[in-house]
Amino acid sequence: MRILVVAATEFEVGRLKPEVGREKSEVDFLITGVGMVATAFALGRHLANHQYDLAINLGIAGSIDRNIALGEVVEVVEDQLSELGAEDDEAFLPIETLGFGESVFKTDTRLSSYTDQQIRQVSAITVNMVHGHETSIQRLTSRIHPQLESMEGAAFFYACKQAGFPCLQIRAVSNYVEKRNRDAWQIGLAIKNLNSFAVELLKAL
Repeated sequence: MRILVVAATEFEVGRLKPEVGREKSEVDFLITGVGMVATAFALGRHLANHQYDLAINLGIAGSIDRNIALGEVVEVVEDQLSELGAEDDEAFLPIETLGFGESVFKTDTRLSSYTDQQIRQVSAITVNMVHGHETSIQRLTSRIHPQLESMEGAAFFYACKQAGFPCLQIRAVSNYVEKRNRDAWQIGLAIKNLNSFAVELLKAL
């Protein structure tokens, strides 16, 4: 099976590469850069010239859902470009309402088809600016009710959909979405858990 592992930064999958190199030669890594624009461009360019049986997006994310523990690894099955649309005074009009495209992406591929590992399935949003103000967080949650927030996920789903490749998005929670508080972040734990999970997943593929 030909597999593409996609991450925004080397840091998020740095521990995984040596493990995979010893186990599987048919796994490629693509480091896209941070953000939906960098992700879409890098994937579009790469997938135009390569074929894969499965693409896996690995990364960390902030959680709006406090029932998800810091460091927990989850499977994102729905992701949304939450800012793609227009303001109409106090209302937000998504791109679908404007008739110019789509902002919500779901994957038909499920982790359970590849492994017995059990993790929570969640919905997420993809943003250019991570939320860190109580008013904007409340406005967001009343409109969409997402569980996770990242800067790349929906762009990954979009690119894979356009290329016709099965895809999975696996993320580990590094922080809660709140007023910026770096002292409360658990990036190291999230990276450790994400890479440990990914090693076992790739062994099963």
